[in-house]
Formats: sequence, structure tokens, C-alpha cells
Amino acid sequence: MSQSRHVPVMLQRCLDLLAPALQEPGAVVVDCTLGLGGHSEALLERFPGARLVALDRDKEALRLSGERLAPYGGRATLVHAVYDELPDVLDRLGVPRVQGVLFDLGVSSMQLDEADRGFAYAQDAPLDMRMDQSTGMSAAEVLNTYPPGELVRILRAYGEEKQAKRIVSAVVREREKEPFTNSARLVELIRAALPQAAKRTGGNPAKRTFQALRIEVNGELSVLERAIPAAVESLAVGGRIAVLSYHSLEDRLVKQVFAAGAANTAPPGLPVVPEQYAPRLKVLTRGAELPTEEEIAENRRAAPARLRGAERIRESLG
Repeated sequence: MSQSRHVPVMLQRCLDLLAPALQEPGAVVVDCTLGLGGHSEALLERFPGARLVALDRDKEALRLSGERLAPYGGRATLVHAVYDELPDVLDRLGVPRVQGVLFDLGVSSMQLDEADRGFAYAQDAPLDMRMDQSTGMSAAEVLNTYPPGELVRILRAYGEEKQAKRIVSAVVREREKEPFTNSARLVELIRAALPQAAKRTGGNPAKRTFQALRIEVNGELSVLERAIPAAVESLAVGGRIAVLSYHSLEDRLVKQVFAAGAANTAPPGLPVVPEQYAPRLKVLTRGAELPTEEEIAENRRAAPARLRGAERIRESLG
């Protein structure tokens, strides 16, 4: 597998955002989405005094990145965990506060490229899509068992699919004849279900449905809803968080958490704002930062990326 295909997205910008918090020897930085270890390797390289804690729910990703990060020895601690388990992981490691947290919410390229996981709509494979294949429902089970209304909701909410009703009624009709097992049949069904006009716009017509199923199967948004506030909470004062998201639902969620942390929550009309109402976060990015055109040309997976960063500026007071 060529490493060149797995260029970490907006790498330099992520490092620059986190840099002010990671200069001190002994600073701890958490890579919540280890994947193939590209961001982690760069963090260890650029901040020689820092310790890294890296999480992934995928055992294969942990094995491969473990080999890649082996030269850094004891500076890197790799943990099999989903990123909303961050507080427990830090607790077990005896790390009360960290100086940096990075999330790259793109499914690791490796997982998208692994045909036998059924992430890819470009080739036929079993419809699985679980990042941790030892637990939970596969995409096939979701398609075969969810009530139609629930499937429509998932396609609309997680895939932003305007033709959700058409696709779902075709799915329901077909699953009664024979349950879904493979991705090619689903792709074919979607192509057939969509009106001509819908097929002419951007990319593979199955893309949005596959995204929606992946998010549902892995509980990605509900995990993220717990993970981002927990990560902010784990930051020491002066600590920084950088989050790369890849679709509007994720980005909106990150934006809301950062905005809430950066808000002054004092009742209106107080002459002086008591400390407990003062903002806990300072937002470091103006809106979401986007990848450059050069980067998108080199790495097409960077195209939808949105980067937001924030700094912890005070402790929470109850």
C-alpha cells in the first residue's frame, strides 16, 4: 500500500494551530483518529518534547500505525478505543489534562480503500462498513431490517440525499425479494431509482447513501456529540484542539461546541462579568478553514475538509 496515497489532509495547518500549546517538554497531544498514523508521525516529528496518545477503533489501523510509529518508542501510546472514550483513556493513563487534541474525521483512507469492508461504492464487496468489525450491526443489516421511515430519515439527515424516498422505496421492494448482502446491487438499485437530472450532478450517485449508512453503522454523529465536548474538557488552560470534518453535519456540530465554549453566559446587564460566566474557549479559526486549491489537486480527499480550532482559556467553574 503506497503511503503517498494517504497524505494527511491540511497537515501543516493542523500542526501550526496546535504548535503554541506543544512547545513545552512533556506536553501531551492526543490524536483521536489515528488511522494510518500520518498526523501522529508528523506531531512526534515536529514536537520532539511531546508525548502522543493515539486512539483508533480499528485494530488493523493500530497494527499498521504501530509499525510506522515504532521509531518513536515510548513517546507514543496507542490505544484501541472509540474517540468518545477519551476521558476513560486519559484516566487509565493517569493524564489529568492534555495540551493538544486533534481529530481528523475523514474515515481513514485505508478503510475506504479496503474493498472487503464494503465502504467503497466503486467495487463490489459485502455491505459491512463497520470500522470495528467485532461489534454492532453491518450496513446490510441496517438496509434489510430498518423500517422505511427510519431509512428515509438516515439518508436525508446523514447523506443529505434529496431522493431518499425514491431510493428507500426501491430498497424496501427489493429486500422483500432477497436481502441485501453486497454493495454492487445497492449501487445498481440507486442508479435505477434516481431521475436522470439527479444523476448528472457530481460524482457517483450512490455516494450520499453510502455516507449515510456508514455514519449510522458506526454511530459517528452520536459519538462525535459526546467526543468533542469531552476533548475540550480534557484540555489544560492554554491547550488547543483542531478538528477536521468532511461534511456539513460534523462541521456544524464542532462549530456549535466551540461557539458555546466561547460565549459569555452572564445574564444581561451585569456591570462586571463574574468568572463563571466568562468564555472558556477562544476560537482560533475564522469560520471553517478550507484546503488550498494546490492541496485539493494533490489529494482529492481533501476537497470537502473543513478545519476549526480553539484554545482553552480558563478552567470550568462548575
